[in-house]
Amino acid sequence: METLKIKDEFIKLGQALKLAGVVMSGVDAKFVIQDGLVKVNGAPELQRGKKLYDGDKFEYDGKEFVIKAVN
Repeated sequence: METLKIKDEFIKLGQALKLAGVVMSGVDAKFVIQDGLVKVNGAPELQRGKKLYDGDKFEYDGKEFVIKAVN
């Protein structure tokens, strides 16, 4: 499991996928989320704008990530 460090209180799921390097663009993120290929905290997530906070986990394409807010 990889850690994604963010400076804000939250990051949107589409942005997190781009930051993690598993998609190349927001359009790519939109399609993989709409197709039900992304899980947040173990459940499929269909909202690209879903806010992820410190400790939230998401997975895509066999890779897992956890959000870590750093101030």
